[in-house]
Amino acid sequence: MRPDYPEACVVSHPLRSGIPRGAVTLTSTVVLPVLLGFVAAFLFAASAALQRRAVLRAADSDAEHRASTHRIPVLWLFRRLLRQRVWLAGWTTNLLGFASQAAALYFGSVALVQPLLVTQLLFALPMASAAMRQWPPFRDWLAALAISGGVALFLSVEGAAPLEGEADRSRLVVAIIVAVLTIATLLQIAQRRGPMVYSALVAASAGICYAMSAAMMKLTADSLVDDGVLATALDWPGYLLALTTFSGLVLGHQAYGSGSLSIAVAVMSTVNPVVSFTIGLLVFDAVPSTEAGPLAAVALSGVLLVAGAFGLSHSPAVRTETRSTATHGVYPLRGNV
Repeated sequence: MRPDYPEACVVSHPLRSGIPRGAVTLTSTVVLPVLLGFVAAFLFAASAALQRRAVLRAADSDAEHRASTHRIPVLWLFRRLLRQRVWLAGWTTNLLGFASQAAALYFGSVALVQPLLVTQLLFALPMASAAMRQWPPFRDWLAALAISGGVALFLSVEGAAPLEGEADRSRLVVAIIVAVLTIATLLQIAQRRGPMVYSALVAASAGICYAMSAAMMKLTADSLVDDGVLATALDWPGYLLALTTFSGLVLGHQAYGSGSLSIAVAVMSTVNPVVSFTIGLLVFDAVPSTEAGPLAAVALSGVLLVAGAFGLSHSPAVRTETRSTATHGVYPLRGNV
């Protein structure tokens, strides 16, 4: 699909300065948002790595809760996390990532920027390996490229980011109920599983939360523009936005601190757009493309995702990282390590 880029914002007279107008337009519509998109992806990956390090430190300093059988042990560590400079640095980095993403979306289209953000897995992979003091093997790079390429290809299909138009609130309530039940089921299945599966299922739950958060953000932003602050404050999507964002944050920390950072980032990067696509179809009345090209792209993206997931899950380096994190992190059932 060829994205429709917005008009370039020219802040000077390119002809007067000797710069061709076409070059300025190309920079504004392609180069700048691409650079900002990659910066955002790097910052999101760095934030995840810093948050993971903070969780591991907090767990080491609280042996009781680190070894507890709570379903989400990281909840009992947040008081310690809030006092850690590493965690605060991770949170600040995350905010900078959102700012870079917002700037990229201002200068470019969703179709251009969103696929770039999945490259955070390519940044997270060496960051996770750095903690193990070893460079990622070639097969891990191939697996990460397959996952990133699969998600990027999916997001490039027309209608893959369909949170546009007026939402049907009755359907939205049904979607919320389904999301809650799905998350509860995933967390239940995760119990008594090995650290890699546990981390992946918790990460999937976090991805669902972030997808729901995006839908709530869309509704809240529209309400602020159309109805004002008071009406938005009296409406429920804003409060659900806060709840889903916080839930995603907690589950993300649990996923980072109980298994592999690479697996957690890969799962969240995949589940988030897929659930957003489903919400768009069911709640925002988006119409999926039925042409041969987009359908083939979706099929190919599925193949790439499966191949990449198989490669990462069978990687010796990722398994070593998972065992180490499960031993020193917040994996709740150590008998399965």
